[in-house]
Amino acid sequence: MPPVLQLRDVRLTLGGQPLLDGAELSVAPRERIALVGRNGSGKSTLLKIAAGDIEPDDGSRFAQPGAHMRYLQQEPDLSAFATVSDFILNGLSEEDDPYRARALMEELGVQPDAKPSSLSGGEARRAALVRTLAPMPEVLLLDEPTNHLDLLAIEWLEKELSETRSAFVLISHDKRLLANLTRATVWLDRGATRRLEQGFAAFEAWRDQQLEEEEIERHKLDRRIVMEEHWLRYGVTARRKRNMRRVGELGEMRKERREARRVQGEIKMAVSEASASGKLVIEADRLAKSYGERPIVRDFSIRVARGDRLGIIGANGAGKTTLVNLITGVLAPDSGAIRLGASLEMATLDQRRASLEPTTTLVDALTGGGSDFVAVNGQRKHVFGYMKDFLFGPEQARTPIGKLSGGERGRLMLARALAQPSNLLVLDEPTNDLDIETLDLLQELLADYPGTIVLVSHDRDFLDRVATSVIVSEGDGRWMEYAGGYSDMIVQRGYGLAGPDALAPPKAAKEQGREAPRPAAKRRLSFKEKHALEKLPQKIADLRGVLARLDSQLADPQLHARDPKAFSRATNDYGAKQKDLTRAEEEWLTLEMLREEIEG
Repeated sequence: MPPVLQLRDVRLTLGGQPLLDGAELSVAPRERIALVGRNGSGKSTLLKIAAGDIEPDDGSRFAQPGAHMRYLQQEPDLSAFATVSDFILNGLSEEDDPYRARALMEELGVQPDAKPSSLSGGEARRAALVRTLAPMPEVLLLDEPTNHLDLLAIEWLEKELSETRSAFVLISHDKRLLANLTRATVWLDRGATRRLEQGFAAFEAWRDQQLEEEEIERHKLDRRIVMEEHWLRYGVTARRKRNMRRVGELGEMRKERREARRVQGEIKMAVSEASASGKLVIEADRLAKSYGERPIVRDFSIRVARGDRLGIIGANGAGKTTLVNLITGVLAPDSGAIRLGASLEMATLDQRRASLEPTTTLVDALTGGGSDFVAVNGQRKHVFGYMKDFLFGPEQARTPIGKLSGGERGRLMLARALAQPSNLLVLDEPTNDLDIETLDLLQELLADYPGTIVLVSHDRDFLDRVATSVIVSEGDGRWMEYAGGYSDMIVQRGYGLAGPDALAPPKAAKEQGREAPRPAAKRRLSFKEKHALEKLPQKIADLRGVLARLDSQLADPQLHARDPKAFSRATNDYGAKQKDLTRAEEEWLTLEMLREEIEG
């Protein structure tokens, strides 16, 4: 099928450095493509070229005549419009249906008469999504569409994109969104693109294989250079004349190695650990907090022990940050009691990056000013070395914070927070603007952190990998704790944030600058849940059959003596299949109870 949009051999140089060097992108009708790469690799720039907003230095851009494309910028600008409605309707052509735009505004809780200057980041993002999605174009170019969105809106967007007839190219740090939606992956690495004809779920294993093969080829080139250099030194004395062809080839190999743009260095994270806290970290008893007549937290109690990883989930405006401030003692409750454990040392990452002054230089932000050293784990480290650990070059030392990209600001805030000695980490949206590789390394660091973590996040995959329990807003100031991560909460609760107990958004303007979540949809079994209900009984029967065969095999009293390896293999298989059976039976029971509740 011919492409609707195609970029070929695109090249672009910024600041004397090649950003794009032969990059390509091809989008066929209804294709779903993940565009991935490290922060600063040029993903947003490539998308702008695809949208026709930037002209490359070289290369070609082709779009099918009459093909309708919409581009969602990472930072939408609404400043030229009097109201949100004006901004959205201005993006529609005469052929587009204005009723669809109004329906999307209603679904996302967008206030049509709101002034753009009064919008929060999440509200501006919702308005931009409506403007982008309403025309139902042939191609959607989406740059970080989940930025500033809460989980309600993220799940809504995932459903909308899963049902769209439009092709789309999606840049996102939300791994769950990418894995669920995409069917092909384009990796932008060192200026060039490589394409995988599978969705993001298969990307990371493929990327690691590509890098491993590249390292093998580089090693082979190094060995060839060593061999040729040996020949030059010792192989020409008998002939007294150099073989100029081989000399030229050696020069070409040296040039290839010298000019090879190596894989961008890995970020090196280490958290400064304070002495261990007491076993009890936080004990809250019947906490309550209201703003005016609106309850934010009511009758909330919890015990947090050393080593717990507590995730906090809720719609924008539900009061997540308020709850964090209450349980960490930053904010006094209206009623109830809070007791903090002994020897607590807390480090905080602020989601708004509020502590960063735009004019402060990178070095001063890390050192506090007046020094060239950072204290990490009780040891002085030169700031340039610490910058390198977080992928900042020496030339960026005097760069004002306001000139950094969103991803660079995110890395800087992590560098500042992790340098503080702590046994309690409070992370408010730590995944904002981080690339996928940095997210993976942050997850590994948090897994090894010996202290306690309180985490606010809308990233479902991150919550599943990090949290040992999650606290979820149930509406009207009520919060409930569930064991496990986000997916575990769904199983226990029976529905996500958009279920029957989700907060319904007011039609009036937002309160105190807080965003209202979208209306709760009537709970229905999803396609995935229906499919699971149909398939699980057969899966359970198959597992029981396997267990019966293994049980019969293990009943042979001579098996261990006759074939120890077969006995060990059967024993291990029996344990694994028994766990699979238990999980399948629990999943089926949960879904069946949910079905009965909905239909009854």
